[in-house]
Amino acid sequence: MPDPRHRLGLLAEDACAAWLTSIGWTVLERRWRSGSGELDLVCRDPCEVLVGVEVKLRRTPRAGSAAESLDRRRLARLRVSLARYADGRRSYDNGLRLDLVTVTP
Repeated sequence: MPDPRHRLGLLAEDACAAWLTSIGWTVLERRWRSGSGELDLVCRDPCEVLVGVEVKLRRTPRAGSAAESLDRRRLARLRVSLARYADGRRSYDNGLRLDLVTVTP
């Protein structure tokens, strides 16, 4: 059984996926893993752009901002993971993008 923090993170991903779906996005994958890392969500936005979504739960300001938690190394891993996801799948002529979604209670 996941620890309480991990469980809250999964709930944040659920909430994010529900919100994105409600605004017309398609969730293609959840917690997709590659050799370089994990994408919390892989989605297609209404403009047909393939989007890797990193979901961060922030319960208190002491944890710092979600953006502060993404250093260059982490961003590089996310980029490689998204490129690996796109490789070998249908053509994404409208491009690839990484988004950060912060969930707060």
